[in-house]
Amino acid sequence: MEARINQNTVLIDQLIPDSIIRSQTMRWVVDITIVVVFSLLVALSAQIAFRIPTTTVPITGQTFGVLLTGGVLGSKRGASSLFLYMILGMVGMPVFAPNFSKVLTDTSFHFILPWHGHSSTIWESSGFLTMTSGGYIIGFILAAYVVGRLAEKGWNSKPRITLALLIGNLLIYVIGLPWLGYIISTNSGIYDYIVGSNVLDKTLKGGLYPFIGGDAVKLVLAGLALPGVTTLVRRLKFDDTND
Repeated sequence: MEARINQNTVLIDQLIPDSIIRSQTMRWVVDITIVVVFSLLVALSAQIAFRIPTTTVPITGQTFGVLLTGGVLGSKRGASSLFLYMILGMVGMPVFAPNFSKVLTDTSFHFILPWHGHSSTIWESSGFLTMTSGGYIIGFILAAYVVGRLAEKGWNSKPRITLALLIGNLLIYVIGLPWLGYIISTNSGIYDYIVGSNVLDKTLKGGLYPFIGGDAVKLVLAGLALPGVTTLVRRLKFDDTND
């Protein structure tokens, strides 16, 4: 008899054999492990970073990692992974993108090693609340949740997965841009550093325009990866049930 795979099941649940989940305790252990692993993968993606001379916000691989996390894990585990990622950086672990102005003054590109991630604790005067990229990090949580929720509703195959990823990407900016604009308006050093004629102009030039091309590439890659792997897993499981 042919076994059917729920089309609305997110990828991680298709990858983990049902035989592993023997109890509620094991379910919790597996979920916590998944959340931790994916938060560290996002930290890893943050270390692929390009410096843009006209802004304090670098281009990183984070968006790709965030969108994949939501699509692979679903809403709750995806958002939890990004929340954990934020908390790790806020308590002093060097998981955020490299700070080019402090540790990478002689290069415009950094690829993972040597590790130059930084933290930004909430209780420091120049900590998380004053990070120009802080809003984007909070936006990661919302984006992962929404992309994951859409994947749970069956948006994990073409062409809807591309739309889901685009929505998630836009949500990052919904929080990231106002946050950046506020920091620009209250910090004279950052105001002078970022090019533009006023706060709105500086916010768009420092937090949106330079990232459109890179985001488009990351969306395409994520849009190819998610449905491709999902289809492969479904075919392999289908073959297994017919052996």
